[in-house]
Amino acid sequence: MYRIAEQRLSKLINRGGDSLLANSQIGLEKESLRVSPEGSLAQTAHPSGLGSPLIHPHITTDYSEALVELVTPPCTTIQGALDFLRDTQQFVYGVMDKAPEHELLWATSMPCVVAGETSIPIAQYGSSNAGLMKTAYRRGLGHRYGRVMQVIAGVHFNYSFPEHFWPVYQDLEQNSDNAQDFMSAQYFSLIRNLQRFGWLVPYLFGASPAVCKSFLGGKTSRLDSFNENTYFQEFATSLRMGDIGYQNNQEAESGVKASYDGVDTYVASLTRAMETACPEYQKIGLQIDGTYQQLNANILQIENEYYSTIRPKQINNAFEKPMHALKRRGVRYVELRSLDVNAYDPLGINDRQLRFLEAFLVFCLLHESPPISAQERSEIDHNELATAHRGRDPLLQLQRRGSKISLKSWADEIIESMVGICELLDSGQNDSRYRDSLTFQAEKVRDPDCTPSARMLAEMREKNEGFFHFAMRMSQQHQAYFRSLPNNEESAVKLRRQVEHSLLKQQEMESADDETFSRYLQRYFTQQL
Repeated sequence: MYRIAEQRLSKLINRGGDSLLANSQIGLEKESLRVSPEGSLAQTAHPSGLGSPLIHPHITTDYSEALVELVTPPCTTIQGALDFLRDTQQFVYGVMDKAPEHELLWATSMPCVVAGETSIPIAQYGSSNAGLMKTAYRRGLGHRYGRVMQVIAGVHFNYSFPEHFWPVYQDLEQNSDNAQDFMSAQYFSLIRNLQRFGWLVPYLFGASPAVCKSFLGGKTSRLDSFNENTYFQEFATSLRMGDIGYQNNQEAESGVKASYDGVDTYVASLTRAMETACPEYQKIGLQIDGTYQQLNANILQIENEYYSTIRPKQINNAFEKPMHALKRRGVRYVELRSLDVNAYDPLGINDRQLRFLEAFLVFCLLHESPPISAQERSEIDHNELATAHRGRDPLLQLQRRGSKISLKSWADEIIESMVGICELLDSGQNDSRYRDSLTFQAEKVRDPDCTPSARMLAEMREKNEGFFHFAMRMSQQHQAYFRSLPNNEESAVKLRRQVEHSLLKQQEMESADDETFSRYLQRYFTQQL
């Protein structure tokens, strides 16, 4: 079934494939909760020493004021992205260590002890209209899905093929479309295949088989009790990706599903959701005492509300809707969103993972990718949830084209088909790190006890500790790691300059605003292509 991918790979090799894939663009986004030394969610504001989260290009916040997000620029090497992430996280710790609270960054995807919804402070971005919009959007997420669901952390892997790759690949495909249209169509082919095979990511890298009982706030659960403060599932890989994580809970009622046939259908499907009123969300109301509770009462407030494991992305211009950017300029890169924070690495992700993921995305591009039917969409959803909750169960059967197949058999097929891709990527670097990574992942398929999720549970049992104590121990180890690093003054100077610039820029934006927030939202949502 992988014959077409093999043929395309062979053609690439004959056209100098190692150089064609050189200098791909790689970026990382890593989320981490700030917590107190006792392990409770930080109630302090985002440290001013980290700059304006509205403006700073590399240090911002996600849903909560306590949820730090670190963003690398696009890098031409995996090591470059990891180095930038390391230096930025070291800088963050340097700022946090000077504060009297002595907070640390939580080392896992699932959150620390959470004292209910009201204990989670929504991120604040200042008084500019752009900042108020970001906060109002988050307030809406809290009303729609609950605040606790929004403080689950993850790592996003951003990837784009080098510009010089596309003309050669288009020629090999004997395609005469507009160059940008061809590129966008190929990225959507990759996205569809990533969804088909995406269950492999939480299996290999899932690191959330357990969760603090406070996460569920006393609600009944089908999860098992590990000890007095921890829920778990014996064969779970990533509860973050399961049905206790963030989901768009209006999909079943409204029938809204993003279409991944191409740019036009994707934009149309999400635009329809953003323009269709939702009776349940109308009950929330738009404003209470002059404060916006959500941006609107539609199925989606904005595009980002739609949860997906991978997104097509284009860089937005000022005041431009993401869907308009995609429609006008096509897909520039993809954002893989299904990675748990790696609790065993201070950076939350490592070189070995990223090399596998790059090869995996190349495989998803080269493999044939027909449109996703309604039946296959159901199979994709089933496989994602089944792997999240029971991925290491030797009896688990996934669904493929109307039949059942064991996870191990399917994973073996995919990994075997990636050997040639890893050899090609290695040839461009004159080493064997891609093949070594593939071998390492193959061992996890052979022996599920080698997966991070299995390691976590085994370690918790060995040390007689629940999830909180495991995560706290790892967080303290990571804190010690960053404190022990030699100071990178060059990086620190750049980040301090960006801090100063971001704070000044936010003040300028706030001073320049001369329209009401309501008018600003009206202009944003009524802009036309």
